[in-house]
Amino acid sequence: MILPCSVQTNIQGEELREHGTRLFPVACYLDRFPQDEIPWHWHNELELGIITDGSATVEIGSAKYEIHAGEGFFINSNVLHAAFVHDREVCEIHSIVFHPWAVSGGTDNIIWQKYMKPLVENEAGFGFSFTPDIAWHRQILEGIATVWRLTEKEDYGFEICIRNALSTMIMLLSQHQPSENKKSFGKEQRDNVRIKEMLTFIQANYDRQLTIEEIAAACAISTSECIRCFRSTIGTTPIAYLKSYRLQQAALKLQLSTDKISAIAESCGFQEMSYFAKSFREMYGCTPSEYRAGK
Repeated sequence: MILPCSVQTNIQGEELREHGTRLFPVACYLDRFPQDEIPWHWHNELELGIITDGSATVEIGSAKYEIHAGEGFFINSNVLHAAFVHDREVCEIHSIVFHPWAVSGGTDNIIWQKYMKPLVENEAGFGFSFTPDIAWHRQILEGIATVWRLTEKEDYGFEICIRNALSTMIMLLSQHQPSENKKSFGKEQRDNVRIKEMLTFIQANYDRQLTIEEIAAACAISTSECIRCFRSTIGTTPIAYLKSYRLQQAALKLQLSTDKISAIAESCGFQEMSYFAKSFREMYGCTPSEYRAGK
C-alpha cells in the first residue's frame, strides 16, 4: 500500500512515524508538492527516492542536490534531510523508507557485516543523487520503481521480491560508496550533532521569543559559531530557520484545527498579525485563510 506523505517529529527532530511494521519495516510514500512538506528531520531508517514529475531541491546534511524528473536520491540512517520546491512548483516524489534489518535481518550475519554496516556507518556517505546517465545509478532507479510497483499490487510473495530488490540496491550503494576520510568529515559530523541539538531547542521553544544567543547556548557554542554551523549544514541562518519552522507549524495548525488565525499566529511565536500574514504569503503564495480553505 502506498502511503501519503506526513512528517511528524518529536522535539529532537526525529521522525515519529513507524515505517512499515515490526515484521516488515518497509514503507512507500507519495510526496506531492506544494501540498506536502518535507521539513528538516531524520530517522533511523534508510531512504531511497525518485522524482516522477517536476523537480526539487533535496538537502542531505550539508549537501544540496537539484533533482529532476527521472532522477533520484539516497539518504543514509540518522542524517538530517529536507526537500523543497521553488515558487510552489508541482513535484511528485516516490520514496521508500526502510530499516536496515529489512535487508540484513539482524547484525549477526555476512549481509550486515560486509554490506550494510560499512554503508550506514560511513561518515562520508550521508547521501547520494542518481541520474539515469550512469549505469549503476540507472539500476538503483529501476530498483526503486520495482519496489513501488510491488507495493502497489501486493501480490503473493511481494515482501520477498521487495527484499530482493532492496538487497540489490544496498549491494550497489555499498560497492560505490565513497571512501571514509575521518579527518575531512569529522567537522561535518560534529556540525551534524550540533545542528540537531539547536533544532531540538528551536522546535521545543518556537512559540516564544528566541534570540541567537539562546539558540547557540543550547549546544554551548558562540553566536558566530552557531551562525556558521547553520549556514554550512542547512544553508540558512538560525533566525531564518526559526521563522520558517514557525510558519510550517502555523500551516499545520490551519489544516488540523479550527482555532482563530490570530490565535494560531500567536501560538507560533508571531506577535504581529500583519507580519504573520505577509510572511505566510511569501512562503506559501496565499493568505492563511486561503490556505485553510485549500485554495
